[in-house]
This record gives sequence, C-alpha cells and structure tokens, in this order.
Amino acid sequence: MGESSDSASIHIDMLPFGGKEFVVKTSKGLISVFVCGDQEKPALITYPDVALNHMSCFQGLFFCSDADSLLLHNFCIYHIDAPGHEVGAEVISPDAPLLSVNDLADQVAEVLDYFGLKEVMCVGVTAGAYILTLFAMKYTERVHGLILVSPICKAPSWTEWIYNKVLLNLLYFYGMCGVLKECLLQRYFSKELRSGLHGAESDIIHTFRRLLDERQSLNVMRFLEAINTRPDLTDGLKKLQCKTLIFVGESSEFHAEAVYMSGKMGRKSCALVEVQACGSLVTEEHPYAMLIPIEFFLMGLGYYRQRHFASSSSNSSNPTSPSSHSCIAPELLSSESLGVKLKPIKTRVDIEV
Repeated sequence: MGESSDSASIHIDMLPFGGKEFVVKTSKGLISVFVCGDQEKPALITYPDVALNHMSCFQGLFFCSDADSLLLHNFCIYHIDAPGHEVGAEVISPDAPLLSVNDLADQVAEVLDYFGLKEVMCVGVTAGAYILTLFAMKYTERVHGLILVSPICKAPSWTEWIYNKVLLNLLYFYGMCGVLKECLLQRYFSKELRSGLHGAESDIIHTFRRLLDERQSLNVMRFLEAINTRPDLTDGLKKLQCKTLIFVGESSEFHAEAVYMSGKMGRKSCALVEVQACGSLVTEEHPYAMLIPIEFFLMGLGYYRQRHFASSSSNSSNPTSPSSHSCIAPELLSSESLGVKLKPIKTRVDIEV
C-alpha cells in the first residue's frame, strides 16, 4: 500500500505473532514500524513512552486473551517506535540532528503516507500520547479517534524539567544504570506492583529491568530531550475534531495532568477512565481494565464488534476479567456525543466476586 523504494526500505523478515517490521525512511530519519494484521482493515497506530518500544509498552494490552476480538479482529495495527527504540536498534549517529516533538509528529504523518493511510485510530502512552495528540492537532483530518494512556499536554514544570535533566545526565554518564531504571519503573508502575507481594519482585518488574537494559542510552536521551522541551498544547485541545478516551492509573505520576487534559477537552469530546491501584502504564499493569471502555468507545465511533469477549463465558473467578468489573457495567454509560459515550468513571481491578 503506497510502498516505494525511494521512500522506504522494508526490513527484513516476518516477526512473531504474524507481524512484519518495516524501516521507513522519512525526512526526519529512519523509523521502525511493526505491522500486525490485514492491511485492508482500518488502521490503528501506537506510540510508546520514553525508553519503551511497542513490545514492552503494548504487549500486555494486545496479547491479552480478549484483545484479539476487540482490536486485532477490527484493525491492522501499526506500531511506531520512537527513533532508535526498536528491538535491536543501533546507536543513532551523533551527527544526526536532534528531533523536536514537532519533528516526531511530522514523522508519524510520513509513516501514514508511506502506507497509504488517510485516517487512523491512535493509541499512545504518556510521551507517545503527547506525540499523537500533537499529530492530531497538526493533521486533524487524519485522526478518527484518540486513546491516550496517562497523557501529558502541558509544558514540563520546573520540577519535571530538572528531574528529566538529572535522568539525561545519568543516561549520558552511566547509561541504563540501576538508579535510572528505578526512576523509569517508578514512572511506569504503581508502588504496589514495584513492591511486590511479601517484598518479592514481580515478574513484570523483573522483565522490565531486563528490557530496559536492551535500550540504547543515547537514543533514549534523544527522545527524553525532545519531551523535556515540549510546548504546552492546552490551547489546542478544544480544537481537536476527534473523540478521545483517556486512561490513567490513580497512582500515576501523571494523574493530575490527565485529569486536567480531560477537563480542558470537555465531556462532549473526551471520556476519562481512572484505574485504581495502577500506575501510568495501564497497558501492562492492568490491561483488562481497558477492554470494556475501549469497546464502547469504538462502538460509538462506528466500529462493530463481531465477536464477544471470551472471558464473559470463561472463569469468572479471574479478578481482572472484564466480566467482573461491575463498576463499568453498561448502565454506567450514557449515549451522548460519542455515540455510546463513557462518563468519567473509575474502574477497579481488584473487585472480589
């Protein structure tokens, strides 16, 4: 679809889960795109947070048992990794220009051009949510809907700016050291998950420590530097023409900003879901809490579900099964401007049934 030898080079092999990786040459440099699904279907693009790629940021959501019928059945997924964040990435040349957040948003548009995509759904996490929000502002006609996880929209406060500068110095002098990994894990996950049961480190935290070791420190620096110099998007939020669904963990460092962002966008165009006992990376910590809100959001945008959640008829003792979330039952939803619009609700992932 719209592929040409002078605009991109295709990498390489079929990868796990039926996907294929493309390395797309843009005016801002090379960027990796992992495509999963039938390219004749509607397109859904993703963008991860700082120091993460599509595997570490989205596999919890896309590979959970019910996501197949909700997302992979209805969309072709285009996972866009930040430059130099893909699996097996080499260090970006120091001679390459530093990219701003505007450059990264324009790069997303060039990826869409390469694949011949006119209109897409977007899913982004924190820094990735900022990039896709900016992309939606600059290319309003190309975004059908936004699903944002623990998003940011304001310019960094002095506290955040200084904190990020400390992280940048750690990356430069010490690489992906233990202190830096702890800072990033705190960014992603709740204290409860990081603490673990009886003081034992959970499997997901152990896995993320290993995955962070695989990142190229200088590449992470480039993305973090762009995010640390981001402009405030507040004035443009009400001008967004697409409907938006925001998830945020109540333990997230970005909880206040996600609530602020949803308030600025207004209930007619934005719904907020706060996930209790969860940090910023809802896609990995509690992905099942996202499924029913996403289903209703997509239905409101005209996407028809042909299959039902497998878990609705499976083991009801699973506390993270969507069928056990009595607090996000359909009667809590109202049919307002989203078609079937989610009210600002809270979901709980630890309900006992």
